[in-house]
Amino acid sequence: MTIKDWPSTERPREKLLAHGVGALSDAELLALFLGTGVAGRTAVDVARDALGAFGGLTGLLKAERSAFCAMRGLGEARYTLLQAALEVSRRHLFAALLERDVLGSPEDVRRYLAMHLTGLPHEVFAALLLDNRHRVIEYRELFRGTIDSAAVYPREVVKHCLARNAAAVIFAHNHPSGVAEPSDTDVRLTRKLVDALALVDVRVLDHLVIGQGVQTSLAERGLM
Repeated sequence: MTIKDWPSTERPREKLLAHGVGALSDAELLALFLGTGVAGRTAVDVARDALGAFGGLTGLLKAERSAFCAMRGLGEARYTLLQAALEVSRRHLFAALLERDVLGSPEDVRRYLAMHLTGLPHEVFAALLLDNRHRVIEYRELFRGTIDSAAVYPREVVKHCLARNAAAVIFAHNHPSGVAEPSDTDVRLTRKLVDALALVDVRVLDHLVIGQGVQTSLAERGLM
């Protein structure tokens, strides 16, 4: 049986049109991107298989190209389609941040940073550079590391903030383990950056640790 043979109330496209995108499961959403299934398997079946194999949507979207394309029913065309959809989402969120003071939309900031950093197999230390009205100048990945560390050099951070004429900054880095608990090293580094940037009148507003589905703010914890 194909999806066309299903009752209209169960077909992902018709379900979305009737009840909104929130009514669809992850597998049904993914099936809309896949379009068709393979012999003996509907697009929803293929989507369920893929989500199971990669541990959910985040794992699937962050999967290595070779692993993604090797799975039955996926392949390069669908890899490029999903990567394009992910980038559209990132750019949409970034455009929304550009329009206003980020301190008025902390959840948008967290979502945007999480979209970039969740699920990566290595640590990335990134910065959201802001002007004197706390509007976004740019997002920049500053340092990359191994599975459990990234070397961060305060001097290079200061140079980049000055080059972009930033007045404030929000830092973020991911924990590949998925646990968003700040380490003692994270706290010491943050305080070093706060002190170094204070010398050039750049405020550090926050440092977010990005885990799997959760983000921890060092500012909210009083650790800065």
